[in-house]
Amino acid sequence: MSDLSLAQHIAHLPEDERTSALEGVDRDALLWDWRFWGRPSQFAPTVNPRTEDGGWKTWLARAGRGFGKTRLGAEWIREIACGETPEAPGSVTRIALIGETARDVRKVMVEGDSGILAVHPPAFRPEWQPSTLTLMWPNGCIAATYNATEPDELRGPQFDAAWCDELAKWAYATQTWDQLQFCLRLGDDPRQLVTTTPRPIPIVRQILDDPTTVVTRGSTTANKGNLAPSFLTHVTGRYAGTRLGRQELDGELIEDIEGALWSRAMLEAARVREAPPLSRIVIAVDPSGTNGKGGDDIGIIVAGVCEKGRGYVIADHSCNLSPAGWAERVASAYHSFNADRVVAEVNYGGAMVEAVIRGADPSIPF
Repeated sequence: MSDLSLAQHIAHLPEDERTSALEGVDRDALLWDWRFWGRPSQFAPTVNPRTEDGGWKTWLARAGRGFGKTRLGAEWIREIACGETPEAPGSVTRIALIGETARDVRKVMVEGDSGILAVHPPAFRPEWQPSTLTLMWPNGCIAATYNATEPDELRGPQFDAAWCDELAKWAYATQTWDQLQFCLRLGDDPRQLVTTTPRPIPIVRQILDDPTTVVTRGSTTANKGNLAPSFLTHVTGRYAGTRLGRQELDGELIEDIEGALWSRAMLEAARVREAPPLSRIVIAVDPSGTNGKGGDDIGIIVAGVCEKGRGYVIADHSCNLSPAGWAERVASAYHSFNADRVVAEVNYGGAMVEAVIRGADPSIPF
């Protein structure tokens, strides 16, 4: 399904069709209609495929810089705080807004260009009260602001919703998150939204692993229509494919594997955009000894060496397939890269491994 907003679809229509599509529409109301302007990935999920009842407690919007996470968060707060009219009740009454620092909460989440005040129509707009650091809606809903440098400030209050922005940057992320969980005790279904560019900190992994968490992922380029073309050209040209780019642009959670011989930092320091001409290429295979149905992966990489004797890993075709399936993948890689030989770990039976590979292609040097 396309992630274009309805507004973007209409903008791409021929002029006569665009005029027809907007005929009879209240354009003032349309200006504030997030379902019209927003992308589908910026809307709150309706179901959680990880739970039997489809419900969720935490919505984790894990996305790259410039994706529109702040707008997503501000619009979700507006959706749950407001009713059909300015005085009508919303679905919640008490909200916690938590950012890295008090300044971040105010300047980004509350007063920012895509913050809470900016996304509300004037009649529904809450009043910011600096003396108490709270937002007050016309219908009586209140949002209190907190920062992640003082976790104990969350001892005592109670809420039926919370928005946590850039949690992966919080100084006391685990402590602040834990205190918030004790506060979400109002209403029938208290929920929380986390908007963040992910970093491999324990609490992010804990949230991801929780079955009551539903995850939205997105990249910087998904919001290219609202970003300066020169910015996209610069950051993608410089950082695309790098560890930093995969984290900050693609919203990937880059983690080191416990016990790994090489850390992510080591691999990134050795990464090149393109390998030089290679004098020898091999397909390296490490069979798992299982049938491929839920067992360990079969490691299959393409590696080469240049004339100076420096080695390069140029492709990874690892998989979780049956012996016939992974053998076909080995054969395909051998021919695609015009390799010189297949080299296999034979601790699960050298003759068996060779027979499986030769069953896929008898001509392969092994």
